[in-house]
Amino acid sequence: MGTLTDPIKNKGLAVFDDLPDSRLITQLNSCVHCGLCAETCIYYLATGDERMIPARKVDLVASIYRRYHTVAGKLFPAIVKARDLDEDTADEMVDLLYGACTMCGRCNAHCSIGIDIGFVIRTGRTMLSNMGMVPATLQSTVDAALVSGNNMSIPKEEFIDTLKWMEEELVDELNDPQAVIPLDQPGKRVLYTLNPREPKFFPLSIAAMAKIFYAAGESWTLSTRMYDVTNYAYFSGNINEASIIANRLWDEMSALKTQALVLAECGHGSAAFRWESPNYLHQQFPFEVMTSVEWIARYLRQGKIKLDPSRIKETVTLHDPCNLVRNGGIIHEQRVILRQCVENFVEMNPCGSDNHCCGGGGGQLAMSEYNERRMKIAGIKADQIRKTGAKIVVTPCHNCVDQLSQINFHYKLNVQIKTIAEVVADALILP
Repeated sequence: MGTLTDPIKNKGLAVFDDLPDSRLITQLNSCVHCGLCAETCIYYLATGDERMIPARKVDLVASIYRRYHTVAGKLFPAIVKARDLDEDTADEMVDLLYGACTMCGRCNAHCSIGIDIGFVIRTGRTMLSNMGMVPATLQSTVDAALVSGNNMSIPKEEFIDTLKWMEEELVDELNDPQAVIPLDQPGKRVLYTLNPREPKFFPLSIAAMAKIFYAAGESWTLSTRMYDVTNYAYFSGNINEASIIANRLWDEMSALKTQALVLAECGHGSAAFRWESPNYLHQQFPFEVMTSVEWIARYLRQGKIKLDPSRIKETVTLHDPCNLVRNGGIIHEQRVILRQCVENFVEMNPCGSDNHCCGGGGGQLAMSEYNERRMKIAGIKADQIRKTGAKIVVTPCHNCVDQLSQINFHYKLNVQIKTIAEVVADALILP
């Protein structure tokens, strides 16, 4: 890591110096070390390493606070287990806060006194970000979004070519020249976003959502300037960079004069924009914001689309993305959808807000240095899938799709991985 100089260290410690309220101090001082969080964490369950216990991670951040902001920590650090922010401590923070946490929030839900452990982890990551210690692979993903407008640095021409190809396929499939994928059209009702993994690796999911919009008679558009729903600065802990990325979507909504922003199937993209960006940017949304899962469920309630479940006869199970379900409260909509578009839907155990993380969140997919650890913890999700007997695993999150695809290969599950939009498009009844 190099020498941790005082100026660099002070940038990290500055997180404790200008707190807007007592929220962080409350979290750091509240842990009663009951240990209930241990059995909720996929890292601890998969490895048995006590360093991975969420409470230990909280205490790591709390020990630094005690060292520099309490009298006992300044005078008798060993007695109160206060730690200097030195190179060893910073290295441990990087390994545990970035490399051993998906920020899934399951520990929050099971904490006996309600500590927001995810908030403490993000605070620790912000400290590291201030000191320039974000893992290089994660920071490169953030940098790509800042420079190019999307986290995979897809050139605009390549993006447009992909969409035109998908549009041609859609027109042929539906035998209707009006089945278009509109680009940069102002005054539409909906601005739809994408996870850059879609145009890069999963273009069929774009066609699936376009098919649903077509069937519903929706007035919609995509932007070629700002379509990226993701915000990896939410994971790196850099609030300034997260604000820049979030603000671009606000600006594009204003430029195109659309009424509603529909977020693609991306758990952290939903959390980072829908719930966090008003905090970053200190303003309320002047437009409607909704995930595509909720939007599709609305179409079904309104009778704008109809589905034939007999078209999908294989057993289907659902993986609940942490940021969408546990941290975002979107639990029932995807189940309402699946029960109308497949014949045999079975739940994982546990499921819903208690479901295990797939292991790809928290920026893990971007941090190749932790790949071995990531695939080890993924064994828990592989076991869940096996026990369902399902042949299709559906998840409303493209990061989860990527991780589940790797789990499928690594653990030889022999299942199909699909998004909500893809199974809806497969079951769609068209005029």
